Amino acid sequence: MSRLYLTAARDELARRRSLVQKGQVVEAWPDHTDGNALWIGGETKTLLDAVGDPLATELALPAASLPVYYGPQLSDLESLPREESLKTRVLSAHGIAVAWITLDRFGQRASYAPASPADPVFHLRRVGGGAGHLWRLFRTRDEAVAYMREAYGADSEGAEWARALAVADFEELLKRYAERA
Repeated sequence: MSRLYLTAARDELARRRSLVQKGQVVEAWPDHTDGNALWIGGETKTLLDAVGDPLATELALPAASLPVYYGPQLSDLESLPREESLKTRVLSAHGIAVAWITLDRFGQRASYAPASPADPVFHLRRVGGGAGHLWRLFRTRDEAVAYMREAYGADSEGAEWARALAVADFEELLKRYAERA
């Protein structure tokens, strides 16, 4: 089972990053609430653990606890970011779910310029990938339901996905799924 981790070992992570074999991607996203903490995925942790003792983590979540909605028009698959990168990016902003919104419900390419790192809409693609992808993170189930209903329609697959989210907010996500170190 893939896991996502929160670590406060920022300096150690930076030191180890330089020791990881060239060509391997180490991705870490700073927590928006605690800038000294970083969110990393299981693949990144494995790379960092291979060059030292196991990296200290504060908590771990099953990757499956953070749902992704890709929708029926998904395209440019070769440039999609790794799911662990996407999910740790969402966790860094204390999100509970994320939707791919690169194309609108009419199949038109969406454009958006995020105002800040805290903006719920962001761009992310695979390292070295071609086409960019636009994502919308959700911090609450209610926010997801409202957005998906407006963007895709009340009876859409997207609205149904949002209504079925397992947790109401970030605190419930941590309470239900997080394992403390």
